[in-house]
Amino acid sequence: MNFATENLVFDPQIIRRFDVNGPRYTSYPTADRFVEAFDSDAAKLWLGKRNIGGISRPLSLYFHIPFCNTICYYCACNKIITKDHGRSAKYLKYLAKELALQAGSLEGVDGEHEVAQLHWGGGTPTFLSHDEMRQLMGETRKHFKLLDGGEYSIEVDPRKVDTATVALLGELGFNRMSVGVQDFDERVQVAVNRIQSEEETFNVIRDARANGFKSISVDLIYGLPHQTVMGFNRTLERVLAMDPDRLSIYNYAHLPSLFKPQRRIAEPDLPSADTKLQILALAIRKLTEAGYVFIGMDHFAKPNDELAVAQRQGRLHRNFQGYSTYADCDMLSFGISSISKVGPTYSQNVKTLDEYYDRLDEQMLPVFRGIELTADDLLRRSIIQALMCHFELSIESIESAHLIDFQKYFEAEIGDLREMEKAGLVKVDRDWITVLPPGRMLVRVISMVFDRYLRADRQRTRYSKVI
Repeated sequence: MNFATENLVFDPQIIRRFDVNGPRYTSYPTADRFVEAFDSDAAKLWLGKRNIGGISRPLSLYFHIPFCNTICYYCACNKIITKDHGRSAKYLKYLAKELALQAGSLEGVDGEHEVAQLHWGGGTPTFLSHDEMRQLMGETRKHFKLLDGGEYSIEVDPRKVDTATVALLGELGFNRMSVGVQDFDERVQVAVNRIQSEEETFNVIRDARANGFKSISVDLIYGLPHQTVMGFNRTLERVLAMDPDRLSIYNYAHLPSLFKPQRRIAEPDLPSADTKLQILALAIRKLTEAGYVFIGMDHFAKPNDELAVAQRQGRLHRNFQGYSTYADCDMLSFGISSISKVGPTYSQNVKTLDEYYDRLDEQMLPVFRGIELTADDLLRRSIIQALMCHFELSIESIESAHLIDFQKYFEAEIGDLREMEKAGLVKVDRDWITVLPPGRMLVRVISMVFDRYLRADRQRTRYSKVI
C-alpha cells in the first residue's frame, strides 16, 4: 500500500461532522479504565513472568522528570514548578530505588536486561543539572544494557539548554531529540507564558546535529490564544527553515476544570473552531508541500525518517510516547504518574512525590492502578493499533490470530462503520477495513468504534476533541 501523503484529504465539512471528543489511544484500554485492584503485587508478578518460556522481548524504558522552572499555561502534564535542585536530587535518589526494584523483579539471565529504546519526558528533563543527568544514566546502565543502535530520546526545552548540555546528552547516548516550540508568535508566547526565541531554538537543533543526533522532532500546538492563520504560517516557515526530521502538530485542548494552569488563559482569546481548522489545513498543506509524510493523527516525518520507513514496512507501533518503531518491546516506566506495559498488562505509578517516596521507602513498587487485559481487550487493541498506525486492517489476520469470526463478533461495530463508509471515511469489505484519504485525519474517531468501554459509556467529556 502506498503511504504517500497525497493520500491525505482535508475535508472541513467531514471533519466538522465527525469531530467528537475521544481518546488518543496511546494504550487500549485507556488509562482512565485502569483499576486500583491491579496493584504493586500484580505489577511485580508480571515483571517476574516476563521471560517465561524463553521469550525475552527487548525493553523500552521511560523516565518521567516532572520538574519545570516556569509554568506554561497550556500544559496538561504532571509537573512540579520549582527552581530548587534539592527537590530533583531527592527525586533521583528515589528513581534509583525504583530502578533497582523493577530490575530485581525481572527474571533475567546474568542480570542483562536489554534495552532498545529509552525516553526522558516530563516536565522538563533538561531541568536536571549535568551531574544529575550523568547520575541517572549511570544508574540506568547499572541495571540495564542499552543496545548499540537503539533509540534514545529526550524532550528538550530550548530555553534551558546550551551547547555544552547538548554535547553531554550526545555523550550520554541520546540520539533523538524532541524540541518544544508551540508557536514563535510573540503575542501567543506571552499569553501562554512561554517566551522562546527562534535563535535559542535554532541553536539547539544545530548543536544536536553537530553532536550526532539522528532525528530531531519539533512540537507545535494549534488552538492557542491569539493564534491566527497568518501568524501560524510565519511559525511554520521558520520551523521548516530549521529542517527538522519530524513534526508534531498538536491540538490544544482547553480543559481548565481539569488543568489549573489553563485557567490563566482567557477563553475569548482562543481562536474559533473555524480558525483552528484553517490553521490545521494550512499546516498540512505546508508540510506536505515541503515533502513530509503524514504518519497519523498529528505526526509528520521526512520520507527517509525511521517513522516513515517503519510505516511503509508495516512495523509502526503506538505507545505512551506516541508513534514508535519498536512494536515488540515491554515498556518499563519510572517516576510519578508513568505507565508501564508488560506482557498483557498496564500499570501506572502514583501521581504525587509524597506517595512515590512513601511506597519506595517501604520497598514497594509505586503502582497505584493498572489492568490485566482480557482476550477481548487484546483483540480490540490489535485492531486499534492497525488502524492508527497503518490505516488498514486485514480481517483474515485478526481472525487467525484471535480465533474469531470477525463479521459475527463485530456485527454492531461494522454497522457503525457503514455510516462512516457512506461519508467516505472508510471502505469495509470481506477482507479489509481501509481508512480512506478523507478519514485519515479522523482515524481516532474510526478507532473509537472498536472501543468496548466507550460503547458502554457514552460520556466522553473526559477526552479532548479529536481535531
